[in-house]
Amino acid sequence: MDIRIGTSGFSFDDWVGPIYPKGLKKQDWLKFYESDLGFKTVEINYTYYAMPTVKTLSSMNSKTTDDFSFVVKAHRSMTHDLWSDKKREVMVDNAEVFKRFNASLSPLKDDGKLICVLAQFPYFFQNNNINLDYLKRFKERMGDTPTIIEFRNRDWHTKQSVDFLKENDLGYCVVDEPKIKGLMPFNPVATTDISYVRLHGRNKRWYNVPIEVRYDYLYSNDELTEFLDDIVNLALKSTTTMVFFNNCHAGSAAKNAIELAKMLLEEG
Repeated sequence: MDIRIGTSGFSFDDWVGPIYPKGLKKQDWLKFYESDLGFKTVEINYTYYAMPTVKTLSSMNSKTTDDFSFVVKAHRSMTHDLWSDKKREVMVDNAEVFKRFNASLSPLKDDGKLICVLAQFPYFFQNNNINLDYLKRFKERMGDTPTIIEFRNRDWHTKQSVDFLKENDLGYCVVDEPKIKGLMPFNPVATTDISYVRLHGRNKRWYNVPIEVRYDYLYSNDELTEFLDDIVNLALKSTTTMVFFNNCHAGSAAKNAIELAKMLLEEG
């Protein structure tokens, strides 16, 4: 079974002390993440806020070993800033954005280190024909790059949605997040040969709070144990299974990822 566990990002100032030793230079954080923390994969999230470049991704690539792997999150212009009208019925033409984004991935693709791209859509991206058509265009524009779709709106929690992703060779992102009305429930299914699990924490203060508060949560050992069987079952059905912790506040993601990796190792 190929199960890869990591965190949603690695470059956080509040990890200094809890995770990174004080005095460690920022340019050495990724090396430490791999060599000392033992992670072999990372989900790059800054690319949601800033369009990635060949230079930046090439630099990250050079700091990791040959068996390290990356997931790159789609830029917000590909997932959030999609409409030109308030009713969200007319979509902008963002074809050029995809060209720029895809071109930036070349250092990771050329070295065989890019597992997939994560496209996280917002709560207001609802299950309708306009958005279904956009998902098809998304796949077409990503070409041969495997793409995982993360939904936030429970409106997508249907068998039809899962079947749609399978039919269009789009991956399904299994999420664990607070049990709040409207958000997606934990649904351990795979729609391609890449299984993908994203653990956001269960902080009930999800809405109308800063991001650092939203993801301020540390899973208990009992809560982590709840995931073991589902992750193993996904791995048995998939070529690769990616598990990322996004509860990054104060290093909680790294702590939980290390603990879950130990649990899986003990399970054999």
